[in-house]
Amino acid sequence: MKWLMQLPLQLQRVDEISFFWLSRHLRRPSGGSLARWISKSGDGYGYLIFCLLAFAVGDADAGTLLALLLLAFLIELPVYWLLKNTLRRTRPYERSAKFTSLIKASDKFSFPSGHTTAAFMFASLCATLMPSLTLLVFAWASLIGLSRIALGVHYPTDILAGAALGSGLASLTLIVATGWLIG
Repeated sequence: MKWLMQLPLQLQRVDEISFFWLSRHLRRPSGGSLARWISKSGDGYGYLIFCLLAFAVGDADAGTLLALLLLAFLIELPVYWLLKNTLRRTRPYERSAKFTSLIKASDKFSFPSGHTTAAFMFASLCATLMPSLTLLVFAWASLIGLSRIALGVHYPTDILAGAALGSGLASLTLIVATGWLIG
């Protein structure tokens, strides 16, 4: 029974070790500039730019994707806010004096990763409507998550939770949208 009580501490320790290893190795190729660029591609305007480009090349599903993304973000934002402010996980750079982040996070808490949640939500919806882009959008979403570790603002479990949450919220969005279309 004692091991069960220590499990959260052990998981945190594994997460910290993984974080330090990943952040050190992910920063090497470019000193963080590539991670900054990748992370910025997951800011909100990136999704709008993608939809506008899809419109420009005449993709028939661009309008549907934009509508689904708007609905998805209406669902995601309160869920994300509630999780962050209920769980209140401290960011890596605030827990360790040995580590300096490459950016200042836009909010206080780290769990789950909002950038990763949004990226996997987008990737899931995009893959549903544009299956030929599946590999590309999920690779990009994964890079978003890795960039957040490299920048020093998230632990690996923040990223895993964001990926699961984003994919799940995309599924919920499709269920809600299908109900509206059929109902």
